[in-house]
Order: sequence, then structure tokens, then C-alpha cells
Amino acid sequence: MEKIDKLKKIFNREEIDGYIIPKNDEFFSEYIPDHNDRLNYISNFSGSYGFALILKNKNYLFVDGRYTIQASAQSKKNFKVITIPDNMPEDILKGKKLSIGFDPNLFTKKTLSVFLPESRCKYKALANNLIDEIWKRKKKKSKSKFFIMPKNSVSEKHQSKIKKITNYLKKKKSDFLFVTASENNAWLLNIRGQDTKYTPIPYSYILIDKNKNIKFFCDLKKISSSFRKYFREIEFLDIKKCAKILTEIKKKNFIIDKNSCSYFFEKIIYKNNKILNLNDPINFFKAIKGKQEIANIKKAHIYDGIALTKFLFWLKKNFYRKKITEISASQKLLQFRKKNKNFKFLSFPTISGTGPNGAIIHYKATRETNRKLKSGDIYLVDSGGQYEFGTTDVTRTISLKNSNKRIKDIFTRVLKGHIAVANFKLKKNTSGSVIDIKARKYLQQIGLNYAHGTGHGVGYFLNVHEGPHAISKRNKVNLQEGMVVSNEPGYYEKNKFGIRIENLIYVKRERKKLCFENLTMVPIDKNLIIRESLNKIEKKWFNEYHKIVFKNLIESMNRNESLELQKACSAI
Repeated sequence: MEKIDKLKKIFNREEIDGYIIPKNDEFFSEYIPDHNDRLNYISNFSGSYGFALILKNKNYLFVDGRYTIQASAQSKKNFKVITIPDNMPEDILKGKKLSIGFDPNLFTKKTLSVFLPESRCKYKALANNLIDEIWKRKKKKSKSKFFIMPKNSVSEKHQSKIKKITNYLKKKKSDFLFVTASENNAWLLNIRGQDTKYTPIPYSYILIDKNKNIKFFCDLKKISSSFRKYFREIEFLDIKKCAKILTEIKKKNFIIDKNSCSYFFEKIIYKNNKILNLNDPINFFKAIKGKQEIANIKKAHIYDGIALTKFLFWLKKNFYRKKITEISASQKLLQFRKKNKNFKFLSFPTISGTGPNGAIIHYKATRETNRKLKSGDIYLVDSGGQYEFGTTDVTRTISLKNSNKRIKDIFTRVLKGHIAVANFKLKKNTSGSVIDIKARKYLQQIGLNYAHGTGHGVGYFLNVHEGPHAISKRNKVNLQEGMVVSNEPGYYEKNKFGIRIENLIYVKRERKKLCFENLTMVPIDKNLIIRESLNKIEKKWFNEYHKIVFKNLIESMNRNESLELQKACSAI
């Protein structure tokens, strides 16, 4: 409470009644450096999404359904946890006449309109971040340079991508595109960086006009002489100059990314220019992977499948012989991944949960929560890696000699939903919302469901969560050839267990029709399946999938592992 009390003492000076703190930093990336995680500092909540609303007499922590259990445990009694979108700040503030302060660099106009709609309350943009005033930490800036992707790792040269963007600007009668999402800059120029822990993004902004003039704003220490030489057509500027240059532009048409352009920058642009009702086209272009990228992604998944499969065999053999905990298991998995020279780092923090901890959708094991893997439990591990030529994300739920019939029934229903997605025949205009219904069908037959989408887009050696497409109730983006998406139905019973089966799949054209093809190469645990509950089509899918897994992994297995792989991939 000491931190919160310090924060509230500043309220009178700023003439505010409350303050709102988001998860993101000024670049709006999914994973942020620890020294920018202001929400974690004030609330102890470590999840990837949420925000806090602190009023003079009450503190609220808003999270979605993935994090309600985790948020309550981590914030303890200091915050009242609210689940969004079921309840929003306006429900708390309804009828109240309050002044709510916020940092304009950490919010977009779009998020403000959703979370803090204008009512009787007044929302006040503050010059200083109030958390930074009370949080006396040393900012650890990454010293690593930005780097250029190898030619054989990309499907399209950056010059071609730039032309694609400028043609779009001309078509839409726009003078400028202001790119504020660092991952979009990475895609546009075929570059990467190491400014966050799990995503190889280069913290930067790009201003590009319809005539191919490009200004690249960043920490200039990240730019090597060879990098600068390679991009001779680009003007590199210190990121602190960005606001000034935007201020100087007048009477022009702009396209901005409404999901990553801060309230601060949007206000500057809007003052003297027209902002078109369009979003950054890179979001869509980036989602469609080329033939070379798909080939590379497949290779990354084979490497990742080898590591994860070896780990699962090791786990099954040793969990009852020696003490293996959630933390030590995730560390062991990382060791297996590191054996591959192409592995760079994890694509997100590994979720390693056994028994009741598996029910926390985005669980992160700590010293306090770290459970031993024991006979009779089921173990959920959701993990992924960043490779120079692909990003992986896979979840497996493993039986630790569990024989519970209800758990097996639920697991089988989750599997049936997973197969329904994998077998879904796509039409020309199929969105993820249509597919999401199919994934939930078998759980809903017995009155069960899960509080997350069925699938999210995945980047190419970039964000493990990537839009604009997804398999979820509300997503209306049509799936197109080359898009990569996860397939991860699940079920979670509070304080008891969690189940999830996740493969990455991509949209493939086959005989003029679109379908999904699996990318993930890891066996699914047969010990949790009620075989008679699967129909002929489902059994056929399961057996064919495991034939492919076996074919891709067998040469990398030692003698004992080969025997285990044969068992794991045998027909049901």
C-alpha cells in the first residue's frame, strides 16, 4: 500500500481524483522491458494485459478472463479485480463527477474512448507520468544494434514493400503514413532488434510519404554504420525529434495506426492535418506470409517439435523418480531448445502449470506457487521459441498417470474441438468468428466453455500474438492464404485443473480451395483420450497428423526416444 499512498499524495497537486495505469509502454508492444512495467510495479500483476484505476478511496484492477485468478492472487487485497469487457471503468465511475489523470504517451485515443468514455468525468492528460515520479529505478536500455534479416529469410525485399505502401497511400489519397508499431517497422524494412525480451522488435517510429521519403526515428545508438549504409534512401533521426517534425507538417492527409499511435502523437497530427478513417495497412500485409516464409516457419516448427517432444519423453520418464517442479520443468525445456543453434530465445514466458495451477490460463510459476509434478495430476505446458526463421507457440496437456474419467472426457471434447478447427473448410470470406463456434461445440454440449479466443495470429520471427486476424467470437477479418493462426481450445476448472491443446496452423491453397495445414510437430497425449468418443473422421485426422509428426522427428531421436515416438505416434 505504500506505493499507492505515495501516488495518491500527488493527486492534489495535479488536481485529479484518480489515475489510470496501463500495461504497455509508449511503443504499445505486447511484452515490455521490466523497467517500463508500471502496472506490475503498482499492483504486482504480471500478466500481459490489464490496467489499474486508482481513485482516492478505492483501487481497481481490470483484466480479461484469462487473468482474473492470477490478478486476484498477485494484487492481494490492495485492488478489487474487475473482469473486462463484462465490466468497464465507466461502470465504476457512472454518475460520478471526477477528474481522472492519464499519461498521453501510454494511451491511444481509441483505448481512451473504450475504457474511459466521456461522461460526467473529466479525463486530464498530464505532462509527467506519476508512476515514474514515485518509482526510482534505473532504466536498463538495450545496447544491441538493429539488424537486417538474411535475404533467404524473407519473401519480399524492403523496396517492394515500400512501393506497396506508397501505392496504397496514393490510392487512398493520403500524404503520409505514420507507423508507430515497432513490429510493423520491422516488417517494412526486413529488420529486427532486441528491445524487448520475447519479441525481436526495434523500438522505432517511421514517417513515410507517398513519394517514398522515409524518416526513421529511434535511439541512434542502435544504428550501425553498415545498417545506415544499407538503407541509404532513409533519413535516420533521434526519436526525441519526432514530435517536432510532426508539428511542422500542415494541411496534409495522414494514416495512423489507431492501436499504437499515442494520444500525444495523434493530438499533434490532428491539430494541423486531417487523419483519414483508415488503419495502418502494414497490419494486414504483415499477416500474409510468403512462400519462403512459410517454408522457413515449417523448418522452425520441426526444430521446436524435436525439443519439446524430447522434453515430454524425459518428463514422463522422470517425474515420479525425482523432484520435478513447474519451474525446473520449464528450465529443462529451455535447455532442450537451446541445443538447437538456430534457437534465439523464448517467444513468451513459458506457462508450466500442474494440478490447480493449470487452471490459471496465463499462469507464471513463482517461488510461492511452484508445485511439484506428482502422480495423478495433469500437467499443462504452453511454450514457444523465436528462431531466425520463425516463431512457435504450442501447448500440450500431459497425463501424469491420471485416470480421472471426467478429465479424460473433457480432454477428448477439447481435442474434438481442436480437430474441428483443423478440418474446417474455408470459403472465400471466412472469418475466425465462424470457426470459433465449431471449437466450443463439444464442451458446450455438457455446459462447459473457456474464457479466451480459440486462436490468435502469429508473426514471422516477430510477435507471438499478431493481428488483425484471429479465431474468436468477435473477429470478422477474413482468413487468407498465408495467414498463420493458433488452434487452442481448452477448459479450466478453478483450483482443480487446466486443459489446452494448441497447434499453429496456416491457411493453404489446395486445388483452388483454402484449408488449414498444421505447422506444430508434437505428439498429443493419447493417455487422456476416450477413443470410442472420437468418430472415424476425427480418428483419421489424429492418425494422419501423428504420421507426419513421426516422419519429421524420428531422425532426431536417440534409440529410447525413437521407441517412445513410435508409441506416441501409433494409430488409435
